[in-house]
Amino acid sequence: MRIMVIAAAVLALTAASAQAQMGGGRHQPGNDAPKADNKPKVDEKAYKAALERIPEPKEKYDPWGGARPSDPAKKSK
Repeated sequence: MRIMVIAAAVLALTAASAQAQMGGGRHQPGNDAPKADNKPKVDEKAYKAALERIPEPKEKYDPWGGARPSDPAKKSK
């Protein structure tokens, strides 16, 4: 009897987790239609003008500059 109860509990837990992964079968009616595109339109002219206003850096950025010395050590032969 005890084995049957344990087996039933294991089966119920397995079925519950499988149902949770599949979405549970709860679907609200009317929500299957795709949503309207409410994103603002990108103005290409304004985008390119904004990119041109970004100043060019005077020195090249080195993200690993703090992890290694800036001048490599020269080896003598």
